Amino acid sequence: MSTNSAGGPDPVEIVLVKAGRTKISYPAELLADDGTRVVVRAPWAGDTARDFGFVRFEGGDVFTEYYWRDRWYAVKEVRDAAGVRKGWYCDVTRPATVSAGRLVVEDLDLDLWRSADGSEVLRLDEDEFAESGLAATDPAAALAAEKALDDLERLAREGGFEALLE
Repeated sequence: MSTNSAGGPDPVEIVLVKAGRTKISYPAELLADDGTRVVVRAPWAGDTARDFGFVRFEGGDVFTEYYWRDRWYAVKEVRDAAGVRKGWYCDVTRPATVSAGRLVVEDLDLDLWRSADGSEVLRLDEDEFAESGLAATDPAAALAAEKALDDLERLAREGGFEALLE
């Protein structure tokens, strides 16, 4: 995929699959693709604001999203309409696949949040992951997912997202 089209960044459709079905899909702008890591930018894809208690996503928020073809996670930097960083929302996923203008990842339920100032690092949805049955149906994927969450937490606590995303 090229990012040098005359009209600006190339469009790409982000498709998040969960349990074999499309959970959400939304348009984004392709900022970079080096063959391993893909970077896109997209506005908040929700129809309404969503308050998680630790962060609120709403209209005007912009997500710069980083996906890897060889890693079991995606990292999404979230900024408000004024450009102020809210933090990073991380999804544990199978490695991304990209073809024909579509980037597809399978959500494995585990998530992590790191606030902009680093004071809050939260492991999320571990109960959903346990209930998914992945450990029984695909033990290797379950282990990779758990390791990915541990890796993300370590990076978040050490302030390593900036270096990871350069």
